[in-house]
Amino acid sequence: MGDLLAAPAESAGGLTVHGARAVDDGTPTSTRQALLDADVPARLAAQAPPLWDLPAAAGRPGGGDDLLPRLAELAAELADLHHVVLLGTGGTPLAAQAVARTTGHPLTVLDTTDPGRVRAALDDRLARTVVVLTGAAEATPEMDDHRRAYRQAFLDAGLSEAEAGRHFVVVTEPGSPLATAAAEWEAITVPADTPVTGRSSALSAYGLVPCALAGVPVADLLDQADAFAASLPRPQDNPALALGAALAAAATTGRDTVALVGDGTGVEGLGDWVEHLLAGATGKEGQGILPVVLGAPDEPGLTGPDVLTVSYGGALAAPAVPAGGATPDVAVNGPLGAHFLAWEYAAAVAATVLGVDPFDRPDAAESARHTEAILADPPPVPTPSSTTGAIEVYAPPGTPGDLPDALRHLLAGLDDDGYLAVTAYLDPHAEAAAARLRPLLAALTRRPVTFGWGPRYLHSTGQYHKGGPQAGSFLQITGTVKVDLPVPGKPYTFGERQAAQAAGDRRALAGRGRPLLHLHLTERSAGLTRLIDAVGSLRA
Repeated sequence: MGDLLAAPAESAGGLTVHGARAVDDGTPTSTRQALLDADVPARLAAQAPPLWDLPAAAGRPGGGDDLLPRLAELAAELADLHHVVLLGTGGTPLAAQAVARTTGHPLTVLDTTDPGRVRAALDDRLARTVVVLTGAAEATPEMDDHRRAYRQAFLDAGLSEAEAGRHFVVVTEPGSPLATAAAEWEAITVPADTPVTGRSSALSAYGLVPCALAGVPVADLLDQADAFAASLPRPQDNPALALGAALAAAATTGRDTVALVGDGTGVEGLGDWVEHLLAGATGKEGQGILPVVLGAPDEPGLTGPDVLTVSYGGALAAPAVPAGGATPDVAVNGPLGAHFLAWEYAAAVAATVLGVDPFDRPDAAESARHTEAILADPPPVPTPSSTTGAIEVYAPPGTPGDLPDALRHLLAGLDDDGYLAVTAYLDPHAEAAAARLRPLLAALTRRPVTFGWGPRYLHSTGQYHKGGPQAGSFLQITGTVKVDLPVPGKPYTFGERQAAQAAGDRRALAGRGRPLLHLHLTERSAGLTRLIDAVGSLRA
């Protein structure tokens, strides 16, 4: 921590970045100076190319200064509907979840197709539920499935079509297909006039509407962003530029993994959103920064020759050392509204240095296309390589088929530049223990290990998996559905969509020749316990 505190810090609008200049100064050439020579700060601040949330911070997003009064009116109108459910995957739900966790306001994010979790959401305070859908164009297939399930639940509870419509709030651009559909559903529509990408919508109407309905004082977030925004065009005293230059300098000199860890000072859940932002902005054309979110500061993965450790937290006079963890290379501290702007700007800066378009997601939809094809024409059910208790092992041809040897083979294939991605198509609540696999495997491999819940990760690190450096190995975990749930008006169930999403991603990864081990839990609880024990035994 002494070195971090001794390094020059940059502050603006209540946000401070420690250590970034030292990272940049430690490289052969100054990334920051190259950015200044190319006039990148002024270009980004002037929207050349457009940078999503910057005009929002300066002039109030999603329709101008009338948004906040509209949100106040809407919250009053729906005051009896105090259980807010936000549907969908991607940047908007992750940002809203971080806001809700940081401010202590309840918000349910339904970003899984697991039938057990969907059923639990439908059974939770239905009469007091308002469902929020967001999207610039149209609802994603998962979002539409969730909407159908909620609409049917409202109708089954005795509501009329019009009464059910009052339980839906749709945030979208005027004239979009989603706006047309919302009118047909008799839903409440909030126009979002600011064109933004999903991963950069935190301070737009897309991110603010669900937070306002949950009771968050969103004007405070905008005030925090306003206070910080003035620093973005400046060549000096620009923390976001310092952060972006540090990320880029590290990535271009061999440290292209960013370990994200909260320092425990009041900003909660931000790491998941930053993961989505960095992976989506940079992971394409064989380039990219691999973000790894640590669940606790003492988990393995904070250090390594190719790792840049970044801590984040609330506004402090000095950065805090994450309890039990290593000293970060860079510490970012400040109010949440400033964090959103700083990280969005920094991601755009890093992508610019890597030579990729931060707004493009050329590979993110590939797994979704495979999913729809599988739902339309289901392939034959494969035969497992072996079965160990409640775990079916599906190992690639020509590799060991039993569980311990299959795991060893997968891990042994990681080279010095490789990483392991663990993806779980399970119930994030009932099977939350699956996340314990990340630190166990990180300790075994001493390589970067990510963990993602399906299908959420498809919209964050999924872009990096397909478009970034082809160095990943993959462990996919699925589970048998004991009690399925139909999707009203569709020929498939939630369980079938979940299985098709997992199979679609396997197909996308197989097309790239990436190592993949698929484990299916025929009994989820027992299988997960057995798997965690099996991974733990590999250390012996």
